[in-house]
Amino acid sequence: MRRWIAPAVIALTGAVLAAVADSVTALVVCLLGAVLVSPLVFPFPLTDAMARDRSAKDGRAIIYWRPGCPFCLRLRFALLGRRAHWVDIWRDPGAAAAVRAVADGNETVPTVILAGAAYVNPDPRWLRGALAY
Repeated sequence: MRRWIAPAVIALTGAVLAAVADSVTALVVCLLGAVLVSPLVFPFPLTDAMARDRSAKDGRAIIYWRPGCPFCLRLRFALLGRRAHWVDIWRDPGAAAAVRAVADGNETVPTVILAGAAYVNPDPRWLRGALAY
């Protein structure tokens, strides 16, 4: 429930701005912002250990991301309908360490683990095809 607070505040701010300033644009921009920060775009993040366990069982890719990353957002939209395990590197130090281990010491996201191989900032179209199971 807590994850919906920020989107709700953004949407309410847009509604207030629209009412006070008579601006539909403000409402549309705020509603778009609310959707982008909502759990609709990024599901509840798993820990690195949870994602590795689940991936070992179901074979799905692990995608390391962080909030505010435009490349992660682009990848998320490109993968709509594709299932993967999303791990927020800012919430899990183990996930950040896993990314640094495969990205030359950097926390470059998105980083994808697919079938045991690591891909740093992969092309969304390529990954979409690779995840078409």
